[in-house]
Amino acid sequence: MYKARLAIVYYSSYGTNHQMAEVAAEAARMAGADVRLRKVAETAPGGIVNGQDTWRAQAERTAHIQIATLEDLEWANAYLLSAPTRYGAAASQMRAFLDQTGPLWAKGKLANKAASAMSSAQNAHGGQETTVQSLNNTFAHWGCIIVPPGYTDPITFRSGGNPYGVTVTATGEEIPELLREAIRHQARRLVHFAERIAD
Repeated sequence: MYKARLAIVYYSSYGTNHQMAEVAAEAARMAGADVRLRKVAETAPGGIVNGQDTWRAQAERTAHIQIATLEDLEWANAYLLSAPTRYGAAASQMRAFLDQTGPLWAKGKLANKAASAMSSAQNAHGGQETTVQSLNNTFAHWGCIIVPPGYTDPITFRSGGNPYGVTVTATGEEIPELLREAIRHQARRLVHFAERIAD
């Protein structure tokens, strides 16, 4: 059985997806995976970011986290992406990073790896599910094996019933423990499959 090498790549304007990624990283490490926690590069103009206190504070709070690179994707044998929804799809910062992966895709360097996705929005029906599904579409093009949480644990029902990937309603507060446990389950499940299908 191979060791899971998990790249957790996220984008977070205000902190929700950062929290989600940190919870997943801790759970994956406890499940035995090597984890690289990476954020995608900010593409919004500095004046826009610095003009919003919460956005600026999040950028400052996570300045120590490394920017995701293509090398991180090549290193990994499993992926977990987390991004807020923007009009029903992943935030443009995440898309800008994913759009750079063509050279790896062309060489088959992204294929046959376990992959899963998470998201958030400001309200319960703000596009989280379609965002997760749009990230799953990318995984399908890469040739990944998509590993959703499904209904493989009662936590899915208790935390909102989303089988595609954990989604959070962003409130600006700490993520509730119920959702944290759902994230942990998704991360552990991803590691479990990564260990079994990795080349």
